[in-house]
Amino acid sequence: MDEEIRNELDEVQEEISVETPDTATETEEESIGNIKISIDVVSTIAGIAASEIEGVAGMYGTFAGGIAEMLGAKKNPSKGVKVDMGDGSVSIDLYIVVDYGVRIPELSWEIQESVKNNVETMTGLDVLKVNIHIEGVSFEKEIAEKIEFDAEDDTDDMDEIAD
Repeated sequence: MDEEIRNELDEVQEEISVETPDTATETEEESIGNIKISIDVVSTIAGIAASEIEGVAGMYGTFAGGIAEMLGAKKNPSKGVKVDMGDGSVSIDLYIVVDYGVRIPELSWEIQESVKNNVETMTGLDVLKVNIHIEGVSFEKEIAEKIEFDAEDDTDDMDEIAD
């Protein structure tokens, strides 16, 4: 499972060239230069776009990555993202944890649209697929709401006792 989630070392080193519309028709002599976009850039954009959607509790990472974050390592925005790049196109796999109670098909559609739009807008690459893998359900909001509700009830009980 860890191998599916992480980008392999040789994939991380891979870069892709993108031709801008202005330079696509120019000859080699007139070209200004090339644009190289790393897989890390695409996975970071996709990870942030997915995390911003309401209903996504978090991205599913590796066990080692989770321990590193607990020990103080900075959060990795590309956690739970696998990117496959081709010639000017990209396929993205997202491994996510959803909040309890959300409608998964609707949430998945929203994530796919957001990731596709963000990656295409920022990089100019053609996004072929955005595959969503639901790896778990988070009950943290549910528990927090229950604790908050219980705390309000306790306060009301104390007010009644005081009267």
